[in-house]
Amino acid sequence: MRLSRTASWFLLAFGVWSWFIWVSFVRNLWKNGSGLAFDAAGDPTSYFWVHLTLAVTSFLLGTAVGLIGLRSVLALRRSSRAEGAEGAERPDRTDRPDRGTSA
Repeated sequence: MRLSRTASWFLLAFGVWSWFIWVSFVRNLWKNGSGLAFDAAGDPTSYFWVHLTLAVTSFLLGTAVGLIGLRSVLALRRSSRAEGAEGAERPDRTDRPDRGTSA
C-alpha cells in the first residue's frame, strides 16, 4: 500500500507531536503538587496510574503512527529518486505497466 506524500508527512508530524505532548504530560503529572497524582504520604493515587496508563498508551501508538509516516516518507523519497534516474534514461515512460496503480 502506498500513502500520499501529504498523508505520510501528517503521520510523521503526528508521531513527533505525540512525543512532545505525552512526554510533557508525564513530566507534569510526575511534578503534580495539587494532591491529585500523589496523596499526602507521597504515594501515587489512582488518578496518577490511570493517567500514566493513558499517556504511555498514547505515546506508544503515536510512536507507531510516526514510524509508519517516517517509513512512508523515506519510501517516497527513494521512489522519486529512482523515477528521476529512470526518467533521465528513458524519456517515454508511458509503457510502464504499474503506472496509475496503488499497489
